Amino acid sequence: MTFNNSAGYSAVGAGGAASAPGLWKRLKHVKIYRVVFIVSFVLISVALITHLYVVNVESEENGKNVYKSRSQLEAFEDFSSLKAADLKLRIDEMMRIKGTVSVELRELESRRQKLQFDISSYNQRIDELKQEMSRQQTELDRLKISVEQAQVAQQEAVLRNTPELALPKPLFPAQLPPTMPPLDANEASRCQMSTCFDHSRCSLTSGFPIYLYDPDQYPVVGTGFDVDGFLKTTIKQTLGYNTHLTDDPKAACIFLVLTGESLPEHETVRNNRYTLPVVPELRNVTGLSAAKLQKLPYWGGDGRNHILLNFARRDLTPTSGLAVKTVDTGRAMIVQSTFEASQFRRGFDLLIPPILGPPGGDVWQECAPMLPARRKYLMSFQGELKVQNTSKSIDREAEALDDFIVEHLTEMASGRTQDKFLLQFQCIPATEQKFLSPFRDWSLCGTDSSRRSVLKESTFALILAPERHIVSSTYLQARLYEALRSGAIPVILGGDQVHLPYAETLDWRRAMILLPRARITELHFLLRAVPDTDLLFMRRQGRLFWERYFSSVQATVDTIVTSLRDRLGIPPRPIQNIVAQSVFNGTFVPLKSDPPVLDAEPEESLGPIEPPYPSPAFRRNYTALLVQSREAWNDWGDPFFLYPQLPFDPVLPSDAKFIGSHMGFRPIGHGVGGAGKEFGEALGGNHPREQFTIVMLTYEREQVLMDSLGRLYGLPYLHKVVVVWNSPKPPLEDLRWPDIGVPVSVVRAPRNSLNNRFLPFDVIETEAVLSIDDDAHLRHDEILFGFRVWREHRDRIVGFPGRFHAWDVNSNSAWNYNSNYTCELSMVLTGAAFVHKYYTYLYTYWMPQAIRDKVDEYMNCEDIAMNFLVSHVTRQPPVKVTSRWTFRCPGCPVSLSEDDTHFQERHKCINFFTRVFGYTPLLNTQYRADSILFKTRIPHDKQKCFKFI
Repeated sequence: MTFNNSAGYSAVGAGGAASAPGLWKRLKHVKIYRVVFIVSFVLISVALITHLYVVNVESEENGKNVYKSRSQLEAFEDFSSLKAADLKLRIDEMMRIKGTVSVELRELESRRQKLQFDISSYNQRIDELKQEMSRQQTELDRLKISVEQAQVAQQEAVLRNTPELALPKPLFPAQLPPTMPPLDANEASRCQMSTCFDHSRCSLTSGFPIYLYDPDQYPVVGTGFDVDGFLKTTIKQTLGYNTHLTDDPKAACIFLVLTGESLPEHETVRNNRYTLPVVPELRNVTGLSAAKLQKLPYWGGDGRNHILLNFARRDLTPTSGLAVKTVDTGRAMIVQSTFEASQFRRGFDLLIPPILGPPGGDVWQECAPMLPARRKYLMSFQGELKVQNTSKSIDREAEALDDFIVEHLTEMASGRTQDKFLLQFQCIPATEQKFLSPFRDWSLCGTDSSRRSVLKESTFALILAPERHIVSSTYLQARLYEALRSGAIPVILGGDQVHLPYAETLDWRRAMILLPRARITELHFLLRAVPDTDLLFMRRQGRLFWERYFSSVQATVDTIVTSLRDRLGIPPRPIQNIVAQSVFNGTFVPLKSDPPVLDAEPEESLGPIEPPYPSPAFRRNYTALLVQSREAWNDWGDPFFLYPQLPFDPVLPSDAKFIGSHMGFRPIGHGVGGAGKEFGEALGGNHPREQFTIVMLTYEREQVLMDSLGRLYGLPYLHKVVVVWNSPKPPLEDLRWPDIGVPVSVVRAPRNSLNNRFLPFDVIETEAVLSIDDDAHLRHDEILFGFRVWREHRDRIVGFPGRFHAWDVNSNSAWNYNSNYTCELSMVLTGAAFVHKYYTYLYTYWMPQAIRDKVDEYMNCEDIAMNFLVSHVTRQPPVKVTSRWTFRCPGCPVSLSEDDTHFQERHKCINFFTRVFGYTPLLNTQYRADSILFKTRIPHDKQKCFKFI
């Protein structure tokens, strides 16, 4: 097999090799022209085939159009042989074909455009669905958080260890006081609240009802005496304004008896301002009749729970050698200005200032400006030591001490010093007094206007105490009243012996200097050592005392009632809200539109959507004035009413919210902390959960208002929107109000006034109030950040547009309002700011009426007035948040703030408010609040508190 295969292979190879020489031989015999012909033919054939292929390929690439192919074929036709008619037909056919092609091309273009529009619409719809999906996902997350918050609230309601109790019914006595035997004189002199007062008539929930004996029906003065008619009328009117007054003696806690001004009718001395005591020689000038006291229908034999109001400013029971007899007052409290040391029952009787002011009203015009801190005279005194001494014994030691004091003061005033003194120890007696004091005391000099002119130029006003056994006298109280009114800081020499008005509640060390007589040689050194800051602090404190507790009959009467109530630990009456009247009548129901479609908000979870949750009210009724009584009397100057909440409520320690006091708290991350999602799920902070109310003032800008309301849809922690309708015209009936998910209360304003922005309406049920203009445009994250910042600064204004007061360097005596960009501000405009509802009460009831009148006069400056008020109460500047400086509303009508006179009026407002307050309470601040992680570089997998703040 192998051999045969090899032989076959060799044979084939040999035959191929033999055929090659044969072909070459045949080619040699071929003619050369034939070769050329054959080669030329082959080349021409290849060229033709290539040309036909290229032509076919180009025709296919040009669209393979039948009409075009047809025109190419017809192009080679010979039209010269056609007749004119045939040529016309052919041209018509060509034109028809052209028109058909044009129509088809237009249809194709229209279809192309429609397809492009559909594609664009679908893309836009896809984007909208993506945004809606993102929004719905955010809404779903917020609803989940809301469900979790609701579950926590439910658990708190079940497990709370301090259940909500209904207010107990007021407990009133069922009968009049029983008749008891008269009290022994020695026992009466030792009366205290525990031994001489019937607490059973004064329940904690009674509201402290008081009953006033009609002085015309029940006179208690003896024959030949009568209570001054002007005083009777004024006291009855002022008590009529007091909410504690009752006409039911069975329900009364205390009974008021008016005993003065009980002067003989022909010896009543009065000037146009006030009456000072008249002390005739050696006569019973008290006028009080013990027999008539016993005849009072509710005296009960011993006078318990009775208050004897002696506005005649002299002791009812003098025992200092005067030719008068003692009046038995039993267990009754004595309220007056003059007391002897042996007769004043500390903690039982009440020492009050004399009634030297008008019946009521604004009193700021009576006061002197607080600045400059140091006035012309370092100290002044005008008085003369005169006494009608009816005693055989004379206190020689007291005389010697008085002489030494006069001698040293005279030497101090005439010494080598740059300080000026005005000291007069001999002078013309005051026009208000005709008789001498029954004890050693320093009488007044000159007239009220002459003394006032001296005190307005005095930094300190010296007050010399009367003789040692007198703890308070009419003259001392009159000097104190006049010094506080004029801004002269009282310096009482002999202050270790005297008692001051309302000393149980007022901290007099903050308003005056009390020195024993032995420090007379150190007096000048001490006065020079007081810095300007303390001078102005004491002057401001003294003016607060004078305005709130001394200035008028109304202030004195209210303070007396409040002091007695405070002594018994009974809460005051609640402050009155303004009852909101809806702008819609009872038959008209406003039309509501669908929830608005909002612009794209920052894609972040800002907080849960909660059901309405009003701030808990009146939770500290029985502890507020126990824990913070000192602040209420000395700092806020308002112990007269009970408020639903206070911006000064105490704050729990951080660990209390986890150990036993967790009710209402929503810590960030359940206490772990966090940012982004964890931060948005809870309020955190140092206070329990709460919501805020938006108050929006509007005037005939319906569409602007509707747009502003629509932007509030879905805002977390929003409790309610209160629209103050300032226009006399009601809203249009076809006006469609947007449904924003929370109640919208449209309140009819009493009249067109910018003061309506700060009325304490009863529909405002939260502590936090966002005051906002109807054309202000704030994002949700900005509002919520401002709300979170306000929760940490509840006693201050927290808002967005900042302004400042600038000193007028040209006049060097006035302030200007300035809105330029600055690194220091002193005001935050309430067109977009959070305030505590407490300040709306102060603005309406506490602030001088002259300021509100000026706001109405200019139709301007209500925001400046609120800044003045809050800074005056807190001595703190406002807090500005975010970079917002102004608000622009291109589509809005022209606002009041764009008027040419707007800034001029605001200049005048600042200077007028300064005169009313006596100084400029605005304080400067150089920082604004932004979120903690703002502009902080964090890892890519972490989130900030707010994306854009």
